[in-house]
Amino acid sequence: MENVHILTQRVTGRGDFLPFSAEPTRTNEPAATHELVTELQTSLVIEDILAIYAKFAKQLINFSGLQFQSTLGTAQTSDSNTTSTPYLYDLTIGKEHLGQLIYFSQYPLCSAIEKKLCVLHTALVYPLRNAMMYSRVLKLATKDALTGLNNRSQFNDILSQKLENCRRYQRPFSLMLLDLDNFKQVNDNYGHKVGDDMLKVFSEVLCTSIRGTDSVFRFGGDEFAILIEDPEFTTNKAVAERIMRLVRTSSMMSQYKVTTSIGFTLANSPDCENEIFSRADKGLYRAKASGRNCAKAY
Repeated sequence: MENVHILTQRVTGRGDFLPFSAEPTRTNEPAATHELVTELQTSLVIEDILAIYAKFAKQLINFSGLQFQSTLGTAQTSDSNTTSTPYLYDLTIGKEHLGQLIYFSQYPLCSAIEKKLCVLHTALVYPLRNAMMYSRVLKLATKDALTGLNNRSQFNDILSQKLENCRRYQRPFSLMLLDLDNFKQVNDNYGHKVGDDMLKVFSEVLCTSIRGTDSVFRFGGDEFAILIEDPEFTTNKAVAERIMRLVRTSSMMSQYKVTTSIGFTLANSPDCENEIFSRADKGLYRAKASGRNCAKAY
């Protein structure tokens, strides 16, 4: 039998081998870039922007994961596998540095592919910056600047949604209100910097004490709230006990003799926002009247 030798070529950046007689599929690059720009303008969510971009970038290179790292944190496509070699690219607009786009690929990126990626990057940066600006504005509108918790505006929206679900789908929940005992004396005697640090520590205590289905809010000052996805008082008691235990074991809160008082109530189908809030507030008042550093239901 004769020896048969087939000459092959490697398709740059894809890791595939084709016979030299086969021509790799080439897209109309200007048209593809225009299509990319059009699709990127359909969303202001960073993760959506990355997913749209990844669909186009995969026509050039075979990568297993795509990340974008910025001052807002790390965003990545939903199917990202980040175990391969990372290839980092700074994304900038003029002197403004947006962040780093990271491709994870087991194949090296040649200079020709990198030049094509740079063209795609120019299409990506402006929609990405718009999404980042939207994310910052949304955070300012819904998050407490000091602690990063949801704010009062977000509480009102979520409480309204939960009451509607409670009425329509019989999905009960509970509301817990909390404040810090002796907090005013900390501010008066040690300054607002210590007071701010105290609020941050207490916020971490609350976030550690709840489940993923629950939500924590700061109204301002030392006033906090938790919406708990559970119909039983026993759950509220367990959460309250966990919070008070962590407060007792906190070195900072113990140092300044700060504790917490807690009031909670269960939602009823006929409730409106004012009714459920009033009951939880009465529970908080009972805790204060009982000597503080305790939790009371109403």
